[in-house]
Amino acid sequence: MKQKVLPASSNMKEFEQFLESPFEIGVMLEVHIAQLKNINEMAKQHGKKMIYHVDMIQGLKSDDYSTEYLCQEYKPYGLISTKSSVILKAKAKGVLAVQRIFLIDSHALEKSYKLIEKTRPDFIEVLPGAMPWMIREVKERVNIPIFAGGLIRTSEEVKSALDAGATAITTSKRELWAGIPFQKLYT
Repeated sequence: MKQKVLPASSNMKEFEQFLESPFEIGVMLEVHIAQLKNINEMAKQHGKKMIYHVDMIQGLKSDDYSTEYLCQEYKPYGLISTKSSVILKAKAKGVLAVQRIFLIDSHALEKSYKLIEKTRPDFIEVLPGAMPWMIREVKERVNIPIFAGGLIRTSEEVKSALDAGATAITTSKRELWAGIPFQKLYT
């Protein structure tokens, strides 16, 4: 993936700012199922590719049935989830599958490694992403490209995450969308 910053939107105002940005790929976090059709159409009109966080779509249960529905009805670029059934179904449908894991403690990390072995997602989203030493460890252990997200607040933290091996960072922090010169967004 060439894009190094994936703007994440939690509401329509942020989504509209993403549409006006130079970024091609964006992440939709919190959204109501009734908004999906409009969001999808607006993204297509602006030549944008969307990754939807399935677990955060209000009014839709995050399971393999809802994943199949999303893939057929909206044809997203990708789907993010903590649930293995969503990841497996997204992969079966040919949609970019992003397994979200939380770096809470050693036990949670080991459970995540087992889950990743089972699902073999296209990408892993590691949260919090402001821990470069953990990004490095996870990448070495699973050898799957990583998105770093959560608690990345400065351009320096973006650089640290990328230097540690993250393929890209996901962020809703608008200042970081604009804080990196356009020529450095893609490498």
